[in-house]
Amino acid sequence: GAKMDLVLSAADYYVFTPYVYPATWPENNFFRQTISLLIITNLGAYILYFFFATLSYYFVFDHSLMKHPQFLKNQVYREIMYTVQALPWMSIPTVSLFLLELRGYSKLYDDIGGFPHGWFHLVVSVLSFLFFTDMLIYWIHRGLHHRLVYKRIHKPHHIWKIPTPFASHAFHPVDGFMQSLPYHIYPFLFPLHKVVYLGLYVLVNIWTISIHDGDFRVPQILKPFINGSAHHTDHHMFFDYNYGQYFTLWDRIGGSFKNPSSFEGKGPLSYVKKMTEEKCNSHTGNGCKYEKLSTEEFSKTE
Repeated sequence: GAKMDLVLSAADYYVFTPYVYPATWPENNFFRQTISLLIITNLGAYILYFFFATLSYYFVFDHSLMKHPQFLKNQVYREIMYTVQALPWMSIPTVSLFLLELRGYSKLYDDIGGFPHGWFHLVVSVLSFLFFTDMLIYWIHRGLHHRLVYKRIHKPHHIWKIPTPFASHAFHPVDGFMQSLPYHIYPFLFPLHKVVYLGLYVLVNIWTISIHDGDFRVPQILKPFINGSAHHTDHHMFFDYNYGQYFTLWDRIGGSFKNPSSFEGKGPLSYVKKMTEEKCNSHTGNGCKYEKLSTEEFSKTE
């Protein structure tokens, strides 16, 4: 079984069987499954990306960052166009793994088993999924920075020095697939509940968006442990620090941890704020009341 069979069986029931495929094509036909999964995976990826990145862009992302000198011309449009073109290519190897899951080669299961043991296992599997994928992504991501592959594969994601949420999925297809590989490997090695897998798949995509959202606030108690937007923005700006995905653990082990510049008041927001204030001081107060107001609202994040 697979997490995709939850989605696929719903799609078959409501859409594909009644409206799309000829009756002669059974639901378990390999080609039919491949086509269906390609459609679902692409649709799902676009919906997740546009829905959550748009929410993040309008409600979380600090638009004053767009005044930063390293913010590119037409950057948001370029991030979106890059993503839209890359996602279908990423979906091809992804679907081949979904097909393996669908045909029962993974350790995905769908009953919870005896309480409390079943529920305990569920919680443990979520934690182990996060730590396992965080570890693998760290090393894959760090590997993608190797000079032999960086220019061709990972550099497109580093065009965006001051990323917006729309940069979250703006990867070269090989890069995007490589960094998502740990999520797909996990259920072939360890048992995982289908619904949990589907939920994690969605959450992982939201997290990827959130580390590009320019909101650098983290609860004080979690600051040493969580690899958030502040860390990842520094990764985009300074390149060889903070490769982690959720946690700072592997950056600390691998010696690539850098305390985010924004935690020290030297981040891109502080830079923009200082820039704006200098501009205000050099002009004779023209339009600066408004500028001052808009800078106050982002002093909270740094």
